[in-house]
Amino acid sequence: MSTESSVGRPPIGTHLLHQWRHHGSDSLATESRLAGFRRAMEGTERVFERLVLDHQNRIYALGLALTGNRHDAEEVAQDTFLRAYRALVTYPPDRVRELKQKAWLHRIAVNVVRNRVRGVRPRLVELNGSEPARGPGPEEDVMRKAEIDELAARVACLPARYREAVVLRHVQELSYAEVADALGQPVGTVKANVHRGLKLLRGENHGDGDD
Repeated sequence: MSTESSVGRPPIGTHLLHQWRHHGSDSLATESRLAGFRRAMEGTERVFERLVLDHQNRIYALGLALTGNRHDAEEVAQDTFLRAYRALVTYPPDRVRELKQKAWLHRIAVNVVRNRVRGVRPRLVELNGSEPARGPGPEEDVMRKAEIDELAARVACLPARYREAVVLRHVQELSYAEVADALGQPVGTVKANVHRGLKLLRGENHGDGDD
C-alpha cells in the first residue's frame, strides 16, 4: 500500500531540488538582501561603537551640568546612547554617513534631560563633571573650587532656556550652529539666550553689563 501511494512521487530530496530550481532566483535575491542587511548592521555597529567612544564623556558632562546629579547624569548618558542606537538601526547608510553626530547626540541628550527632570531644579555640581585641577597650593585650590561652585550654582538657577544654551555653548563648547541644531532653534535665538544667560550670570556675580 505504501508502495502504491509512493508511485509517481519523487523522493523528498528531488522534490526540494525541483522547488529550488523554480524558486532559486528568489532565494538568491533574498540571500543577497540578507547579506546587504548584515553588512549595513555591521556598519551601524561600528558607527555606534565609535559614537560612544568619541562622545560618552561629553554627553555625561552635559547631563551633569543640566541635572546637577551624577546618578541622573549617568542615566541620561545611557538613555541618550540607547535612543541613538535605536535610531541608527532604522537609518539608511546614507543618512548615517551624513549625520552631524555631535549636534545630533546633544539634541537627543537635551530631550532626555527635559523629559527626566521637567520642573526639577538642578543641584549644585561642578560644571565640567570633573574634580577641580589642583593649583600650586591648598589655598588656591580652595579658592578655585569655591569659584567653580559659585558659578555652578548660578548656572543651576538660570531659566532652562538660558541654562541649556549657556552650557552647550560654553561648557560643551559647541558652535552656535551646533547648539541651534541640538536645541532645534534658530541661531539668532540661541545667541540671544546665551547672551541673556551670561548677562544674568555676570549681573548676579559682579553686577557687570552686557557682553
